[in-house]
Amino acid sequence: MKLARISVFVIVLLLGGCASNDTYRTSTELCEFSQAMDCSQSSLQVSNQGRDNEYRLGFVEYDDQGQLRLVQQQQKLVNYYNQLAAEGDVILLTFVHGWHHSAAPGDLNVRKFRQILSEVSANETVHSKKEKRDKRKVLGVYVGWRGDSIDVDYLNVVTFWDRKSTAHDIGILGITSLLLDLEEIVNVQAGLKGAANSSRMVVIGHSFGGAVLFDSVKKVLADRFVNSTRGKVDTGIAEGFADLVVLINPAFEALRYASLFDLSQRECRSYFPGQLPKLAVMTSETDYATKLAFPFGRFFSTLFESHKTIKRHYCQATGNAGKVMFDFDEGEADRTTIGHYDNYLTHRLEPIEKSRLETLSNIEIQSAWFSQKIEQSIELFEHVKLLPKNRATALNPFMNIEVDQRIMDGHNDIWSEEVVGFILDLIRLSVTPAN
Repeated sequence: MKLARISVFVIVLLLGGCASNDTYRTSTELCEFSQAMDCSQSSLQVSNQGRDNEYRLGFVEYDDQGQLRLVQQQQKLVNYYNQLAAEGDVILLTFVHGWHHSAAPGDLNVRKFRQILSEVSANETVHSKKEKRDKRKVLGVYVGWRGDSIDVDYLNVVTFWDRKSTAHDIGILGITSLLLDLEEIVNVQAGLKGAANSSRMVVIGHSFGGAVLFDSVKKVLADRFVNSTRGKVDTGIAEGFADLVVLINPAFEALRYASLFDLSQRECRSYFPGQLPKLAVMTSETDYATKLAFPFGRFFSTLFESHKTIKRHYCQATGNAGKVMFDFDEGEADRTTIGHYDNYLTHRLEPIEKSRLETLSNIEIQSAWFSQKIEQSIELFEHVKLLPKNRATALNPFMNIEVDQRIMDGHNDIWSEEVVGFILDLIRLSVTPAN
């Protein structure tokens, strides 16, 4: 009887603590945002209108089955952004949140994404004047889904695997069409304007949002990487999805990344000097959610799967002489996240002793990036330096970065000045028009 009462109590507690399964952004009319909690139900917003840091922000929400909560959200957003892109070039940034977050008006990720949009817009104002070109409008897209199924502190840790499954469903079943629609906004204008087009697109995912994003673009990344090498004997500009994909503390298995890693390391190919990064994975060395909890859970869920150990390589120099062979344990890779699988790590991000007083211009950042060497520290960022681990040739477009805990300490410490600054610099690097 006592056990039954306890069971009933737990069930009632869990039912009463179910996270909201409603749509937050039910209005698709454009709303002017000026302070916290403005436009709380609006899926289309404009902020800082007429100022140097003006930006637009749109919301698209998905349910647990990877289906759009409101089809009108995506339709209105794509139509509106297409109209803006037809009027002039744009910078389009998309963010997919992770565990414990949502599209709720007061969510920390919503607030911080606004900060990034504002800073990108302010930077674009400054550098468009220096480069004597029109300023590009900054457009943001926040992808919302139910990051928790239980809204009770401490108890919601048990939602980890439930939310992992949902994240993969959204990535495979839902978000790809949205991302391709958004990319088409940039591509259509490129087709109309040719070389004069300077519209750019960057997508960012955190935690399970990284899993959502990776599942949705993995095949596209592979297809475009292969297509871009045809007739070039594996030496040419490697294409990716949009202009840059950034995954922060992503919660998915290294085994899912194996095919892309092998592609980028194939024959230890060299890359043209104009090669920009296409995928940047950033994982804190103290992210214990993906370092410890993840493999513990995967141990049980992979217990009856068949794995083997095969030979693979990474590259310390170009050509066959640069290959370094290692044993690829499929079981370990199926239990370990991409950011903690040692043989896949290509860089380490560390703080510099003193932040630079003068930030490099966008053109200077690109020039410094293109001149990097495989063994040299990349010191063109304001707060950090990027150290190669000698596991990829210079300018390999797929970077898997181990982040020093002084920069990013743990799973959710993703909004520090150093992290945001590095991401902003990657965005500047990727969206700056070529000379």
